[in-house]
Amino acid sequence: MSWSAQQYSLFERQRTRPVYDLLASVPNHGIDLAVDLGCGPGNSTQVLQEHVPTARVLGLDNSEDMVRAARERLPNIRFDLADIQHWRASEAPQLILANASLQWLPDHARLYPHLLAQLAAGGWLAIQTPDNLQEPAHRLAREVAADGPWASRVGEVSHPQRHSAQAYYDILGPHCSELDIWRTTYFHVLDDAAAVVEWFKSTALRPFLQPLDAEQQAAFLERYLAAVSEAYPAQADGRVLLPFPRLFLVARR
Repeated sequence: MSWSAQQYSLFERQRTRPVYDLLASVPNHGIDLAVDLGCGPGNSTQVLQEHVPTARVLGLDNSEDMVRAARERLPNIRFDLADIQHWRASEAPQLILANASLQWLPDHARLYPHLLAQLAAGGWLAIQTPDNLQEPAHRLAREVAADGPWASRVGEVSHPQRHSAQAYYDILGPHCSELDIWRTTYFHVLDDAAAVVEWFKSTALRPFLQPLDAEQQAAFLERYLAAVSEAYPAQADGRVLLPFPRLFLVARR
C-alpha cells in the first residue's frame, strides 16, 4: 500500500493545523532559502511559503505520488524526490521544516544533529512529530496485527522509536543556541469511527496493510474498525473525538 496523496488529503485541514502552530514560533525574517522535508502533497509547503513569502522554497519527499500532487498544487515551487535520511543540502538553508515526517525514520540521535548541521549559521530547524504510539489507534493496530491469520506477516511490524522531550533536549542541546520544545494534544472531531480508520489508513496502518493482499486488507480493516468503534465511542451527536498528541521542536543553530 503505497503513499497516496489523495488518501492523506482527506483530512488536510486537521493535518495542516500543526504546521501553523509550529511555524508561529519561527521568525519569518532573514530567510532566503527554506526547505520542507517530507512535503507530502504540498499542504505544509504552502504554509511555509505563506510564512516566508520572499524566500525561495524547496519541497522534498520520497513518494512520487506526493511530489506529483505537490507540483500540481504549487507549480511555482520546486519539488524533488529525495530520501530525508541521507539528504544533504547543496546550499545551506536558513529554515528547515519537517512536519510529521521524521517519525518514519530511525536513529534520531544522529539524524537531528545532522539536519541542524545543514543549516546556515543562525538558521532554524522546525520539527513536528506525532507522539501517539501509545494511543488506542496505534495499540489496536498492533493487537489486530498480532491476532489474526496475517500474524506471521505483520505481527511483528512496529514503527520507529519515538523519544521524549527530555531525550530531544539531550540530543540537540549541545548543538544549538536556542531550543524550544512543547507537546500539544489535538482533539479532532471526526464523523464516526470509520473516519478514524480512514485517517490512519494513509499513515500508521500502512506498514500493516502493505504486505497483505486485497482480501486480507479488507479483513484486517474490518476487525480494526470494530476495535476502534469501542475505543472511540460516539458523542451525543454521533461524531467521535480523536485525541492526537504531537511533539514540537524549534532549534536554532
